[in-house]
Amino acid sequence: MTSSELWTRETAERYDAEEAETSSAAALGPALDFLAELAGDGRALEFAIGTGRVGVPLRERGVPVVGIELSEHMAAVLRRKAGEDTLPVVVGDMATTVVPGGFTLVYLVYNTITNLLTQDEQVECFRNAARHLEPGGRFVIELGVPPLRLLPPGQLAVPFDVSDRHLGFDTFDLVEQMLVSHHFTRDGDDGRYRRENSRHRYAWPAELDLMARIAGLEPERRVADWDGSPFTQDSTKHVSVWRKPA
Repeated sequence: MTSSELWTRETAERYDAEEAETSSAAALGPALDFLAELAGDGRALEFAIGTGRVGVPLRERGVPVVGIELSEHMAAVLRRKAGEDTLPVVVGDMATTVVPGGFTLVYLVYNTITNLLTQDEQVECFRNAARHLEPGGRFVIELGVPPLRLLPPGQLAVPFDVSDRHLGFDTFDLVEQMLVSHHFTRDGDDGRYRRENSRHRYAWPAELDLMARIAGLEPERRVADWDGSPFTQDSTKHVSVWRKPA
């Protein structure tokens, strides 16, 4: 078991509704195009597949997908969308769990590598990706750039969403390289708000490149988003691709 926090049944049951905007065809299209092209005629393995927000539509595009998911509750929601014969899922952690066969693509989206709360575990995640990749295969991570430039001296919180139904902000421990995401979500129309938080270990692009090198992977591409736009010093996120040497 890794240090990742487990998703509860209640959180899993409402996940799809809360992520409806990021799950639309318009929002997912560029990511699915990107991943399908890298998978080619081979199989894809999704670390932390969750409820299948990406894995299910990628499978519907004809890419054979296998998933690893730590939360049995998240996997149960996915199972309502796709049977085991269509999209196999192994319950386990993404740093050490091994599934049979080789893959042309291993991918980890939506900042999920930060769920591993130590650098050692994040390195093991890269090693696990390399373990599953066929020669020439790729490992893809989608991850935000830590917004520390937005922190004036003495401030430790950065808001990332301020809307009628949701208030979200991150607080940072700059020594331990940790952040806590805080969410206040309106629960119904009676004025009540639900409070949740989750811990994450943030990592810099250059740090991920070093993790990849430790795992025997070579950097191939880094872009600012799934549409392939250039990654610059002002980019708030990145999609990075590493390749296993042939």
